[in-house]
Amino acid sequence: MRRLTATVLLLCCFCSPSLATADAPNIVVILADDMGYGDVQALNEKSTIPTPSLNRLAADGMTFSDAHSPSAVCTPTRYGLITGRYCWRSRLTRGVLNGYSSPLIEPDRPTIASLLKSQGYTCGIVGKWHLGLGFARAADGKAWDFSKPVGGGPNVLGFDFSHIIPASLDFPPYVYVRNGQVTELPTLEQPAQGFPAYLRRGERSPDLVMENCLDDLLKQATGYVERQAKLPGPFLLYFPLPAPHKPVLPHPRFRGKTKLGPYGDFVAQVDWTVGEMLRAIDDARIADNTLVIYSSDNGSFMHRSDEPDAADHVDDETVQAYRPDRHRANHALRGTKADIWEAGHRVPFFARWPGKVRPGSRCAETICLTDLFATFAEITGAKVPPGAGRDSFSMLALLEGASSKTPRPPVIHHSAAGMFAIRDGQWKLVLGNGSGGRQNPRGRPFARPYHLFDMSQDLSEQQNLIEQQADVAERLEKACEAIRGQSTRE
Repeated sequence: MRRLTATVLLLCCFCSPSLATADAPNIVVILADDMGYGDVQALNEKSTIPTPSLNRLAADGMTFSDAHSPSAVCTPTRYGLITGRYCWRSRLTRGVLNGYSSPLIEPDRPTIASLLKSQGYTCGIVGKWHLGLGFARAADGKAWDFSKPVGGGPNVLGFDFSHIIPASLDFPPYVYVRNGQVTELPTLEQPAQGFPAYLRRGERSPDLVMENCLDDLLKQATGYVERQAKLPGPFLLYFPLPAPHKPVLPHPRFRGKTKLGPYGDFVAQVDWTVGEMLRAIDDARIADNTLVIYSSDNGSFMHRSDEPDAADHVDDETVQAYRPDRHRANHALRGTKADIWEAGHRVPFFARWPGKVRPGSRCAETICLTDLFATFAEITGAKVPPGAGRDSFSMLALLEGASSKTPRPPVIHHSAAGMFAIRDGQWKLVLGNGSGGRQNPRGRPFARPYHLFDMSQDLSEQQNLIEQQADVAERLEKACEAIRGQSTRE
């Protein structure tokens, strides 16, 4: 009998979800595209864009005031969020992919989806992928054959369900890909457009209408929540939005809502979309056991001032100058999306988890979106595979209102052009002599003079203390080089 009991217990260990998973929460990660720190009223009281849904999320949960994307542009941030690994360790060391790029994430690399799937989760993604796909070539080797399966996407990285667009909505092909199959052949030719669309010419499917895309993805995402809520076991939904990134084309029902032009209207639509997702979670009666996280992949492309270089651009992405007395998308932060300055990578971050996260709480600790990997592992009791999530550090203690059990190592920032910065406590060292992105002077990585800022006193990065605090700068430079010098094979 003792042997039989031991055998049964052993089989249960291998055949059943872990005990931690039995009470594990559903997880919904909503990632905006190019939403600035100052776009949300909960972070910027002077914002005139109505954001009631995000304000509610902040009131119901925790606001992180010092959260950062691992990159100042989208593809590297998405890589870091999904893998818990800085993207500059991969083959992509600067810039972003396009819609036809080959897959960036290796098929055997652990992801938040494969990690949670090992713990009994069902995992889905709806929204913008922008991490490369394996579109098939036609027989002539030149054209694309959209009738064939699309390889290398979410479904080989742990996601059970996927309904995605390949990249940003300004990159062709303009198609929906559902579980590795294009939903409708792209028989239309999308012409190039200037402001406010900024569309590149390319193939488009009739079922993808630019102004309807956000609504279409919302329908797929809420449908996934409704289906999974009726099934046993927890689920993950990764919901990366394609907005308010260009093309800046809010749905007609939102046009004119903010009196701040297409961008303000688009931010309002993003907020409404978040509200509809929260409504779907409430209607499914799973809110009490669902962790909802909202953030952005980088800062806004909208400039915070009307300086002469505000219309400068990099990689065909145009920055629209506008009146700073009306709205500052990046609040008081220096620079824009793509820059190593704070506006490039300091992002909104809210987390709601009833019974675990205290409503209306705030956290001023420095965190990074790569930290989701380790956080989900600790929440579910998952064992992290050797070498996985190497740049991820759990923030579960912070969510629960306590200090981290072990201090988080410094956060590494990375610009579109490959410039590095390191953040440790109050200090930020920029290892370059410019923005590394859009704002002039753009400078060059690892070219002096470097910049050192005290972020506790100088959030706008106006006072370079490199000479007064040379010992701090030297320490941070060595720390950055040590982190960068770690093996990139894992």
